[in-house]
Amino acid sequence: MSDTLSLALVLIPCLIVAIVFHEVAHGWAALALGDPTAKERKRLSLNPLRHVDPVGTILVPGALALMSGPIFGWAKPVPVNKNRLDDPRFGMMAVAAAGPAMNFLLAAVGAIAIGILGLGEEVFLTDSAITGEAAPLAQGLFYFLLINIFLGIFNLLPIPPFDGSHIVEGLMPRRYVHLYEKIRPFGMILFVGLIAVTWFAPELGVLQNTIGPPVNWAMSKYISLAGLFSS
Repeated sequence: MSDTLSLALVLIPCLIVAIVFHEVAHGWAALALGDPTAKERKRLSLNPLRHVDPVGTILVPGALALMSGPIFGWAKPVPVNKNRLDDPRFGMMAVAAAGPAMNFLLAAVGAIAIGILGLGEEVFLTDSAITGEAAPLAQGLFYFLLINIFLGIFNLLPIPPFDGSHIVEGLMPRRYVHLYEKIRPFGMILFVGLIAVTWFAPELGVLQNTIGPPVNWAMSKYISLAGLFSS
């Protein structure tokens, strides 16, 4: 129980930062492109209480952590009014891309911190390799890096309501957009099903076998970035 509590004390702050910055990035991008809806509803704040969803930010990632599953979650979506954007088609793509881009930027900040603090590349090859006096800080940075990479890639999936679906919709020929919009309501069903499979059948490794390879590839690149800043 103490190990679980210690892990939660590391994971929860990392997850909250990753999710809050992700959502605020959507809002700032929308504001820059003509839609002040998020600002009007006071959702551009970094105060976690304005963004935390009890289920998506606490319950789901907490349960997955207890089951040693991949950690992911979500916050209350920042409101975006497509019709208030200067260029709705491009604007929705840019707003959607801003969230994952923020996670990749945060991951870069974490990697640079790893290098500057001299924690060493080798301790981040696996979380079990993190030992020694710097273990708490190293573990925190490891999970901060991993969570941001995972959330960034996960949200780029072209499945409604993920950010990737808005990017795909913006890139596809206009004559097919109405067909894509018809499947949008079913995206949430697929999302719930994905959570259910991950939750109740973690042994299937659904996320590990799909999101795992690109996450591991990105992780190696960020570890290399950390090495550039090590003394």
